[in-house]
Amino acid sequence: MFDQSFIWGAATASYQIEGGAYDDGKGLSVWDMFTKVEGKVYNMDHGDVACDSYHKLEEDVAILKELGVKAYRFSISWPRVLPNGIGEVNAKGLDYYSRFVDALLEAGIEPYVTLFHWDYPYELYKKGQWLNDASSDWFAEYTKVMVDCLGDRVKHWMTLNEPQCFIGLGYFSGVHAPGHHYSAFDIIRMTHNTLLAHGKSLKVIKDARPEASVGFAFVANAVVPKSLEQADVDAARDFMFNRYEKTENKDDYDFTFDNDYWYDPIMLGKYPDWVTKMYRDYLPEEEQLRKDFELISQKVDFIGLNLYQGPVVEADGPYVKVSKQKPGQPFTALNWLVSEGIMYWGTKFMYERYQTPIYITENGLSNKDWVSLDGKVHDEGRIDFLDRYLRQLDKSYQEGNDIRGYFQWSLLDNFEWAEGYKERFGLVHVDFETGKRTPKESYYWYKNLIASKN
Repeated sequence: MFDQSFIWGAATASYQIEGGAYDDGKGLSVWDMFTKVEGKVYNMDHGDVACDSYHKLEEDVAILKELGVKAYRFSISWPRVLPNGIGEVNAKGLDYYSRFVDALLEAGIEPYVTLFHWDYPYELYKKGQWLNDASSDWFAEYTKVMVDCLGDRVKHWMTLNEPQCFIGLGYFSGVHAPGHHYSAFDIIRMTHNTLLAHGKSLKVIKDARPEASVGFAFVANAVVPKSLEQADVDAARDFMFNRYEKTENKDDYDFTFDNDYWYDPIMLGKYPDWVTKMYRDYLPEEEQLRKDFELISQKVDFIGLNLYQGPVVEADGPYVKVSKQKPGQPFTALNWLVSEGIMYWGTKFMYERYQTPIYITENGLSNKDWVSLDGKVHDEGRIDFLDRYLRQLDKSYQEGNDIRGYFQWSLLDNFEWAEGYKERFGLVHVDFETGKRTPKESYYWYKNLIASKN
């Protein structure tokens, strides 16, 4: 099961764990503002304190070191280092991340930095956010600040985390910050600017640090074929990369989570055919589009896949249909399907199509966890979940798909966006009133797994 070169890690995101929302000159983010609106987040929860990791740097690094991970994926709070999103730099914010990176390296843990995990600067939101054509330049400026600060020590970078969510859920369905319902015209434009932001950010990093490893971490909408019959396997592949064409009923079709819509521009240098057929008038003119794709499709060193759930699908004539769920289908506490087969099929199909090394940058589940009377957190369900998914990942790995590492989501119970503190994804239980950390049984299971592979 895997070999010694495989990277075992854990992952978190800045707004979900840091707290310190108004400390040391930090600017506001769209999530700081969204959580103030009644009815947007469960229980009116917010990230003002979260796990208080901003003030518990040493404790959290010690927890990581005891876990034995080789790597830690975390994100930078853009408004913590640039309170206005651009312009004046907040030295105290930079100092926090610099100290954090030093502490990780001293503990023998390699930092994997995500530049953007949804906490968009509120001051730039007021200027039009991703709909403003200058937004990709704003992101490039922010990237340069971070690379100048951390590039001598950080070797692994991810530009963006899950644009499917911060664009699709933030500006199309409106269930995440900033909570808008924009038109398809606006979403296409925002997507293009987001992809340009990735490309310009990658160029900034590579220009400054050619040796750096740069990729991205996107949602991977993976599925499992109903059978091993070739028709069903082909249907699953089609559903992953050609869902629009293979979906019979296109009423109220939400394209913002289609894999080809996001991955193909970066990996293949073009939008899928259905996008250019339907939305060509919404995109830049041909010559500008060609120049944009030169930036967008620069070679990445790896693809980050965030894999959690996926349906079973089957061939249905010229279309693909989602199979009916089996009675008693297991679900997580967040009502996500337990579908471990996506780790095999998702990585297999992604590697077939793009021939680029893969990291699993997120995988885990929300579980109904609490500290028992014996002082322990008995989360056997999480252990079983991780075991199932990792066995399927290993199956793909053993078949020769180039999978470099696995980052468990999440190190800590944290602020789970619109679900507030109701959902617990962590290997470590957090008491959100006291901040106390209690490693769960899954923490020790994962620790033993990592130790057995080193």
